[in-house]
Amino acid sequence: MINTATAVFPIVTQRLLIRNMEPEDLDDFVAYRSNPDVVRFQSFDIMDRQMAKKFIAEHQNLTFGKPGQWVQHSIVHKESGKLIGDCAIKLDASDIRVAEIGITVSPMHQKQGFAREALSAIVNSLFTIPGLHRIVELVDTRNEASISMLEGCGFRREGHFIKSYDDNGVWTDEFQYALLRDDRISEI
Repeated sequence: MINTATAVFPIVTQRLLIRNMEPEDLDDFVAYRSNPDVVRFQSFDIMDRQMAKKFIAEHQNLTFGKPGQWVQHSIVHKESGKLIGDCAIKLDASDIRVAEIGITVSPMHQKQGFAREALSAIVNSLFTIPGLHRIVELVDTRNEASISMLEGCGFRREGHFIKSYDDNGVWTDEFQYALLRDDRISEI
């Protein structure tokens, strides 16, 4: 059994704090999660204030490590104290040596390196878990910015899934990216 207690949350980087969601995140969360451009390449839909409040309440006290359970964390800009994005993390339900992640950053904070900084910190934290072998992320094949970020962080494209998820009535392709513990260790 993998002991996830070694994965340290909150995670602190030079500019970011990655922590459990909190009620005070609501306004910033709704601002970008209600934006059609943000959800365009995501597996979730636009959220209104009520949906976002419920979502935050459901995630604010969750602890990462239950196989198959997504835990959403807030990505907070340390200097401003404002929520600038969020990330979802889960252990695979059938193989807890595999973690899956996803990152969303507000359009107001994109193209400033925040997603890459958050992803790198999350990967480093997850690989402190003894026995964790790989981290995967699925990405819409049209999402060039996310693809570039994943590849820039050392993730390798392992698969192309044809019409693999229903995006509001349109079957859409996804790429699977992965990073192995051995890949990360050889980078350092």
